[in-house]
Amino acid sequence: MEKLLNDQVVEQLKQAFAELVHPVQLLFFGSKENCEYCAETQALLSEISAVDERVRLSIHDIQEDAALAAQFHVDKFPTIVVAAVKDGAPADLGVQFCGIPAGYEFSTLINDIIFASKQTTSLGDKAREFLQSLTQPLLLQVFVTPT
Repeated sequence: MEKLLNDQVVEQLKQAFAELVHPVQLLFFGSKENCEYCAETQALLSEISAVDERVRLSIHDIQEDAALAAQFHVDKFPTIVVAAVKDGAPADLGVQFCGIPAGYEFSTLINDIIFASKQTTSLGDKAREFLQSLTQPLLLQVFVTPT
C-alpha cells in the first residue's frame, strides 16, 4: 500500500507530538471480513505511530479479541480507541473513532492523542462540574460524514 502521509504532514506531526507528555495507546479494532477501510485505517495508524515512540499501536480483530473489544465498548469496525497509558496498560478515556479519520477528522484524532498524553482536556470548570454531577453513564456520540 502507498504511503498515506507525505513528508510535510509527518513533519507537522513531529512538531505536534513534541507536546506529548505520557505515552498514548491507540487500539485498532478491525475485521478480516467485510471491513471497508480497515486496511487503510490500520495503515494510517501505523504511519502515525511511527512518528513518535510515545504513540503505541495495537491491532485487534473485533471477533478474535471480543473480550478486549467489550472492555473498551467497541461494537463497530473499524474503530480506533485513543487511550491513556497508566501503569503500563491502556486506560479507557472513552474516546473512539469509528471509520477512517480522513479529512477534518484527522486533526481531531491528532488533538485527541495529545490530550490523552497530557491526561487532561480543555473543558472549563462549569463543564467539569456538570460531568462530575452525573449519576449515570452518558453516551455522547458525534457523527461526521464527508461532503
